[in-house]
Amino acid sequence: MSQLDQAHLRQPSASFVGMGVMAVAMFLLPMGDAISKYLTQFLAPAQIAAIRAVVQTIFLAGAFAFLRHRLSGSAFSLWSFVSGQCVAVVSLCLIAAFKAMPIATAIAIFFVEPLLLTLLAGFMLGEKPGPHRYAAIGIGMLGVLLILRPNFAVFGPAVFLPIIAAFGYALNMIATRRATRQTSALTFQLGSSLYACLTLLVTMLITTDLGAMQAAMTPQMTLGLIGAGALAAATFLLIAYAFSQTEASILAPFQYLEILGAIFIGFFMFGDVPDQLTLLGTIVIFGAGLYIFHRERRAKLPIRRT
Repeated sequence: MSQLDQAHLRQPSASFVGMGVMAVAMFLLPMGDAISKYLTQFLAPAQIAAIRAVVQTIFLAGAFAFLRHRLSGSAFSLWSFVSGQCVAVVSLCLIAAFKAMPIATAIAIFFVEPLLLTLLAGFMLGEKPGPHRYAAIGIGMLGVLLILRPNFAVFGPAVFLPIIAAFGYALNMIATRRATRQTSALTFQLGSSLYACLTLLVTMLITTDLGAMQAAMTPQMTLGLIGAGALAAATFLLIAYAFSQTEASILAPFQYLEILGAIFIGFFMFGDVPDQLTLLGTIVIFGAGLYIFHRERRAKLPIRRT
């Protein structure tokens, strides 16, 4: 059997492993979010975000130390700094959103991010989307409006926090694309996490009462913060491994499993049930995102010659 034939035999197996790992990661993400939402009863979002970031960075630093001989590039650069600030904004906005509304609602609004990424990439990376993708972006934005309209009446301006987080995450993905052309993903992520830590710690010191935080802290809350940070670090490592095994265009739709995980965990932990318009808007965003992924994958397919 030739080496080419052996490679073809290995490829499906690696793809299935990558898809399985990505699915696990997408169900771990809302578990960390649920812990963060629970902690907002006792701590300010800035405190949760800062401590969770510290724990996450410690775990990533351990992974970096273990794998350092396989990694390349510098952890500290302009792009890792930009990414760190975006990560800080995303973390603060999402945790504040989890305090104000059900996890599933916040995550559903947040998933306008792939649409924003497609739009911003055209301006910042020169990846011009065609008319079909622009149409999908427009339809996806209508889905966001379906979610915002009833929830704004209930939760007020807090419904815009996941949109701000989505912009921050989209900008972070653009910074990541730029930086990881010369730097290993884990190296870049470690630098980004360190910068995010510094920003979040400064924010916590300026905006919150540390004395009240210390008085309120219990062993259970400490374990919750450690667990949320560990889950965030584990999720990143799983996603990085999945992308090392499978093409990004195959894995991209699996991101929407996070919405399903958020609905299930939100229901079982907090009794949250999304209303009909929120579910309809989620389906519209889901469909628009999948269509964009389909168009991207189709554009990358080789042209068949007859």
